[in-house]
Amino acid sequence: MPDTQPDALLIDRPAKTLRQLALEKMREAILTMKFRPGERLVERALCERLGVSRSVVREVLRHLESEGLVETIPNHGPAVAAPEPAKIAQIYELRSMLEALAARHCAARATPEDLNALRAALEEVREGYASADPFAVLAATANFYETMFRAAGRLVAWELLVSLNGRITHLRARTISTSGRDREGVAEMQAILDAIEARDPDAAEAASVRHLQNALTLALNQSQA
Repeated sequence: MPDTQPDALLIDRPAKTLRQLALEKMREAILTMKFRPGERLVERALCERLGVSRSVVREVLRHLESEGLVETIPNHGPAVAAPEPAKIAQIYELRSMLEALAARHCAARATPEDLNALRAALEEVREGYASADPFAVLAATANFYETMFRAAGRLVAWELLVSLNGRITHLRARTISTSGRDREGVAEMQAILDAIEARDPDAAEAASVRHLQNALTLALNQSQA
């Protein structure tokens, strides 16, 4: 019998614009690996699956390209971005420098309110893993780091990371899905928080570097799989 189930990408017609809805659907599909790295994104097929016009699809693809989630391959057209190992290493190198510095300064100046917010964000990360909700994990993780950067007074550094948000989220979405990351990743973040709570800048910086080195290893392994 033919499959009568509606396509998961098909859009209902509520209040948001079709462009916003299509963008959210496509971003979610990429981050949850419904579209694999390197997979071609054919406009006609996307129009049919999303139920929108070709002009909307083109706008969405341009936006996703600006986020680093889509790349245009000469003579082939748009495809899901497949970061090269060298680029992955550079992204994590930049993250390591900025996040380790933020962790160090956060340990020195975080207020009790900041610490409560960090604890709450980390608990949300745990809950996201427990409920097998990758988007909850991603949102809570981003909240944890934004709180840490703001508590550290490193807003310019945070803005730099936000400019790479699409690329970082894409890599993070892949690493959090690896076996055991729900335990290891959370434990590494807990070590950062423990050092911040202990007012130990050196330990906070070191814990942040370890966390990102482990994440880099996972990201590189996945890129070569």
